[in-house]
Amino acid sequence: MEVEQLPIAAAIGDDPLAGMPQTSYGGRANVIGRLGAGHAPPLLFNGHIDVVPASQPDLWTSPPFEPRRDGDRLYGRGAGDMKGGFAMATLAVDALLAVEPDAIGGPLTFLSVIEEECTGNGTLAAARAGVLADAVILPEPTDLQMLIAGVGILWLDVVMDGKSAHAESADRAVNPVDLALKVVDALRGLEGEMNTEIEPSMQGVGHPYNINIGGIEAGDWHSSVPAQATLRLRIGHPTAWSTDHAMSKVRAAIDAINDPWLRDHPPGLRQAGFRAKGYSLPADDPLAKRMSDAHQAAHGQPPAAVAMGSTTDARLYINDFDVPTLCYGPVAHDIHGVDESVELSSIVAGARTLARFIADWFAQPEDAR
Repeated sequence: MEVEQLPIAAAIGDDPLAGMPQTSYGGRANVIGRLGAGHAPPLLFNGHIDVVPASQPDLWTSPPFEPRRDGDRLYGRGAGDMKGGFAMATLAVDALLAVEPDAIGGPLTFLSVIEEECTGNGTLAAARAGVLADAVILPEPTDLQMLIAGVGILWLDVVMDGKSAHAESADRAVNPVDLALKVVDALRGLEGEMNTEIEPSMQGVGHPYNINIGGIEAGDWHSSVPAQATLRLRIGHPTAWSTDHAMSKVRAAIDAINDPWLRDHPPGLRQAGFRAKGYSLPADDPLAKRMSDAHQAAHGQPPAAVAMGSTTDARLYINDFDVPTLCYGPVAHDIHGVDESVELSSIVAGARTLARFIADWFAQPEDAR
């Protein structure tokens, strides 16, 4: 492939579609690989090169950033989410180049992006720079199913002020950790409310809208009542909700808590990363049909089309750039968890599908796309 780096503009965080930046974009870039010089409609593969932290590595069977193979499994942080997908897609391309090099008869682009796990700003920056196509495939870990829909996601910090003191007088202080527990209870009520009416794209997903307590920060000394506590939330919400509406629902849930201190000292809400809209690709979209046909040709039966209570960068292409997009990738286990792994045989199985899909894409007449 012809390879180049695509720097991320420092101002990408000001884009109305962006998530809240996590750190400076200086010295960080996307990577673009290109093949094919024909005039057929272009195809884009998009994968993310960032991984989530491997917290508490002592709980892992082996060091999380040292790959370990055990039978058909490759273990390590990012093995499933989503280095296995990169291997699957490049294996498919390599196979085509080996046995039918003319099959890639048009522009095929492979985009490797940053910040899929927290903002989506890597993909957004590339799309704003014109790195687009007539269709996009994300080789995310989908268990060789087609992932076609996801929920809205908001990262939100809830900051509670208390009244600090020596632990001797804790009964006369206000511990913000105690307040945080009340806020969590209120948020569980909001979570239940969201899941009483599930949108059509999430039918079949038992509990698509989750409020995850991803972290809590408070205190610096066992014998001191903390002055402040912060809850770090990941809120999965219905597609119909905007970021502002999701924040207003959180605020309303907190305001309804029967606590005099919280009433007089309302917690602050601070956006912290994702501000992602929900998305869906119709199951009968031509792109889904073509991928289904390729999977059936390789494996004898069509794949399931599924939704998840999560998000991917597919949302940006579908919602904001009018490009049909789906996820199709290998079988992974414990992604974001301890002892994350990918099934190596599923990488090969998925590559068989993708090689057929790519060949079919560039073989079809333009009006069939």
